Amino acid sequence: MEEQTLLVHALQNSATQEAGFKTLIKEYQQPLYWHIRKIVFDHEDADDVLQNTYIKIFKNIKNFRGESKLFSWMYRIATNEALTFIKQKSRKLGLSLNEFNEKQVNQLEADVYFEGDAIALKLQLAVANLPEKQRLVFNLKYYEELKYEEISEILETSVGGLKASYHHAVKKIKNELEQ
Repeated sequence: MEEQTLLVHALQNSATQEAGFKTLIKEYQQPLYWHIRKIVFDHEDADDVLQNTYIKIFKNIKNFRGESKLFSWMYRIATNEALTFIKQKSRKLGLSLNEFNEKQVNQLEADVYFEGDAIALKLQLAVANLPEKQRLVFNLKYYEELKYEEISEILETSVGGLKASYHHAVKKIKNELEQ
């Protein structure tokens, strides 16, 4: 916790902000990228959203009050940026969110950054077909192994609601994989 406090102070102090931001990127670049990637699916899109996330973090770090963990705050920004990105992109293409997500997952096979097999691809498609909230909860719980309390801070939802969403998501994925 003290490390986070020191990092936040470094980020909020104009004299140490650049060094603090380098530390933040070094520590969080991979986890934030993969979190975003699970939402947008495409490598280039994930890079774009990650850049937008860092810009928002940089612009708003002075407003961070420490009411949540820095990690949770950044993940919330990344989540919102990714969701906004896919909504805008799907609208531009004239597709529903489900159609857009399915299209993105189907393109994973050709993506040089995707290292999964047919089963992994089927799992990704099943996850992509989940309603937005269930998909987010599933990704954060299953892939990132976060505790419900952490997910609650990121998504600003009750722990009970998250548990229900995760349970429903797992059930839907299981049904889809069994077909």
